[in-house]
Amino acid sequence: MLFLYDTALGLYGLLLRLLAPFVPKAAAWVAGRRGLLAHIRQTIGADAAPRVWFHCASLGEFEQGRPLIEAYRQAHPGTKVVLTFFSPSGYEIRKSWPGADYIFYLPLDTRANARAFLDAVQPRLVVFVKYEFWYHFLDEAFQRHIPAIVVSAIFRSEQVFFKPWGGFFRKILGRFTHIFTQNEASAQLLRGAGIKQVSVAGDTRFDTVVATALAPARSLPLVDAFVADGAPVLVVGSSWAEDLPVLRPLLARYGPELRVLIAPHEVTETNLRLVETTLPGPVQRYSLADMATVAQARVLLFDNVGLLSQLYRFGEYAYVGGAFGKGLHNTLEAAAFGLPLFFGPTYGKFQEAVELVAMKGAFPVHSGAELEAAFTYLWNTDEARLRLQDTILDYVHDQAGATRTIMAALRTITPA
Repeated sequence: MLFLYDTALGLYGLLLRLLAPFVPKAAAWVAGRRGLLAHIRQTIGADAAPRVWFHCASLGEFEQGRPLIEAYRQAHPGTKVVLTFFSPSGYEIRKSWPGADYIFYLPLDTRANARAFLDAVQPRLVVFVKYEFWYHFLDEAFQRHIPAIVVSAIFRSEQVFFKPWGGFFRKILGRFTHIFTQNEASAQLLRGAGIKQVSVAGDTRFDTVVATALAPARSLPLVDAFVADGAPVLVVGSSWAEDLPVLRPLLARYGPELRVLIAPHEVTETNLRLVETTLPGPVQRYSLADMATVAQARVLLFDNVGLLSQLYRFGEYAYVGGAFGKGLHNTLEAAAFGLPLFFGPTYGKFQEAVELVAMKGAFPVHSGAELEAAFTYLWNTDEARLRLQDTILDYVHDQAGATRTIMAALRTITPA
């Protein structure tokens, strides 16, 4: 099985190199790993400070791990943080984040790369956030007696780890010193598969979104001007092309009375034009706006990245994209502000979405007509929306605290 694993990863790397001339993300992935290990060795150099290595697959996992990274730095001010990303979408956006001392792409998971990487980094602790269980990196850390944990992990019974033929993948999980899961169901699955070093800590994303909601608001004068007339605001986060036809009937009906802030998942010219041509307007691009033009617009289209978590504070309602396609995006950023949520039907893999739907704080829809009907109910009954806001806020704050739990447990896991 290890041979098949290595072969599959080798083919994956080859495929990305073949795609690089045609696909920008593949090109960034390949370019970021060119001379990577030499770059890591040179950058860290002779730095003798103790180090901890955090790995995040992409931007979402970074936001999930961020409160733990910040808490660890505060508790261990003499320890330096090495942060790695697998995906360009994480690395390119956070490569200058001041909360880490070193930020790199993760080399492809081969035995040679794992040895060279750990030789250069020499971490006292390895932390993987939620996903991506790379065999060679974890096995090499295991052989070197370096504690390795995964945080905010969530598992489902249909995953390969729990299949009769999944022994190799269970072996990967067995290389972790400890696994901190989001929920008890995940912990029970692991224990049933013979993996005992497990405890339930919750989801660190709740700590991230609560901190964001409580932090001083970022100054966004154009958005302030856009919402200055006091009209209700719908925030559309991480929209995909499939979400736009679902949103169109709602905006056609309520557009004159509603302001819309929309941040597409991918900010490309094609996607921006699609929003402009699909949704009733007037639609104003954020980068081209001034105080006069935003006042005339009904839809403010964000053609940049990094502002979405700040936009939800302006809203009364939120629609989160992705659930008509590859999968629902982050709902907690909106929930942290108490916004009733709407999204498509593909949300079952996300525990917080399932729980929000169960408490009727979120509304999954299959069509534009269903979205319009669910929205109209809240639009016409403001008391119901305000009650939902309190319910959602209570839920988010009750779930916070995973970072504190993990930090306490680390005292018995990491060397003094």
